[in-house]
Amino acid sequence: MANQQTQLLDDIIVTSRRKMLTFGVSSLAGLVAGATAPQAKAATASYSDADILNFALNLEYLEANFYYMATFGTTIDKANTASTAAGAPLIALSGTVGTAGTVTGGSMVPFTTTQVASYAIETAVEEGNHVQLLLTALGSSAVAQPAINIGTAFQTLATAAKIPSGSSFSPYASDDTFLVGAYVFEDVGVTAYHGAASLLTTPANLVTAAGILAVEAYHAGLIRTTINYLDPTGATIGGYTNLISTLRATLSQAGLLGVAAGSYDANPDDFGLATFQASIGGTNATATRITDADSTNVIAFARNTTQVLNIVTGGGAVSGTTAVSPAKGVFFPAGLNAGANGFK
Repeated sequence: MANQQTQLLDDIIVTSRRKMLTFGVSSLAGLVAGATAPQAKAATASYSDADILNFALNLEYLEANFYYMATFGTTIDKANTASTAAGAPLIALSGTVGTAGTVTGGSMVPFTTTQVASYAIETAVEEGNHVQLLLTALGSSAVAQPAINIGTAFQTLATAAKIPSGSSFSPYASDDTFLVGAYVFEDVGVTAYHGAASLLTTPANLVTAAGILAVEAYHAGLIRTTINYLDPTGATIGGYTNLISTLRATLSQAGLLGVAAGSYDANPDDFGLATFQASIGGTNATATRITDADSTNVIAFARNTTQVLNIVTGGGAVSGTTAVSPAKGVFFPAGLNAGANGFK
């Protein structure tokens, strides 16, 4: 695996830097402003694969720091006994593009369930490796880690989603709330990588993005399955998934600029856990919908950049029918790092 990863990195470094010589490190501004249909891909504009990878890097910074803090009680750039014992990579924050920020909030979860703790450890290590992969691939064009809020941001979204006691919600309080916090992120990562696929122009970069998407999908599936196991009736955290999905879908819909509100399903690209009755061998049984995908082709949903930004900033990417740059709020209080032009 090490040799295969090295080959991918070599390909990405060579091809991305070649493209930067041609285009420069341009931003994604304007890429998605022309979206005219549900799940529309970004409009064609001048951009480089490095822009796409940097957008992904911002999101990986967020995810990795959340999992490191919840699992090890530290951020990705500071090792401690727990992170070292787990083999989690210590990340040298080498990105220099944009304004470097700090991580606020978060604490170590007092895990009581072995399965949930094991999942948290594995995911933290893997998200850390994703950050390291992208930093190495981008080299001197990598963005710095922006200001990240993994504390009160969850309370803000929990309140907006109408989760009971949302104003005091903390993903660090227990195994259950940790899974809810993880649920907020993983489906968004899947849709973001899917949406970026058509924008990448270099095969090696597309292969790498597809590989990361697959891992994010594993994470999302594991979260959903575990939540369903712990709350099969949807009385608590299982029910929260539908509240969160409804909020994400609403924010995502607002990110489809140029599409009339209400011109398609109210919940077009995000579904929480749900149960339905099925007959197995003539016996009625309760089945569960785990996968978050369209019901016809069962393909994971894709989101454009504005849709993703509007979710992670809690609506900070759109004002009326206009994209806001820089988009900021909730998890990214000062916005993402993307050079001079920012992301839209």
